[in-house]
Amino acid sequence: MKKVIFILGFFLLAAPVFAQKDKKKAPNLPGFDEKKLHFGFLIGFNTLDFRVFNAGKPTSDGKTYYADVLKLKPGLNIGIVTSLRLNKHFNLRFLPGISFGQRDLYFYQVINDSIAYHENSPLKVKSTFLEFPLIVKFSGKRMQNAKPFITAGVNTRYDLAKNKQDHLLLRSLDFYAEAGAGFDFYMTYFRLSVELKASIGFANMLNPDGTGEPGDEIYTEALDALKSRVFSLTFYFE
Repeated sequence: MKKVIFILGFFLLAAPVFAQKDKKKAPNLPGFDEKKLHFGFLIGFNTLDFRVFNAGKPTSDGKTYYADVLKLKPGLNIGIVTSLRLNKHFNLRFLPGISFGQRDLYFYQVINDSIAYHENSPLKVKSTFLEFPLIVKFSGKRMQNAKPFITAGVNTRYDLAKNKQDHLLLRSLDFYAEAGAGFDFYMTYFRLSVELKASIGFANMLNPDGTGEPGDEIYTEALDALKSRVFSLTFYFE
């Protein structure tokens, strides 16, 4: 993911330079931004994360466990684009789609200043989300064939994967606040947009009822809350 972010950062910084070099050429798709309504599709990569709130007290087995997501794993998201032009700088965008990802939740104890991981750690929390983002896009001034933008909005995600994960019971529905930034690149036949975005979930995804399976109660007891975070790099083709 660090390499992906570096590459995106390079493009974001280099875009104005390339735009200046290309000034003498006629701009591509000169009337594209004047369309009242246009469509497209998106494909991207994501990393899913939890903000973990540990209970910090002994569980029913008499031990105190802590949990965290130590490694972020890459996932995939795809969807369609519907964009409504509000004025010169603002567009309202509806981006329904589906995304796949996984979070590995490690449970451990701190014993004599050393970390002892639980034998069943990590818990692999796999998700398949239906997504319904509603986003406002603010675009800056076009630089020949490139243009910067920022986005903000809300997203509803519903997890189609079983909510009864290994040893944990999770809720399926969550609501997110989203913000992102990127560049539009005007190609010969289409517009390519690259965006880096963060999504912060509002709901506590941990169901305190637990799975009901013997031995699973310690995982629920060790936690107060799990709140979702999603970081994504998305390519839009419009």
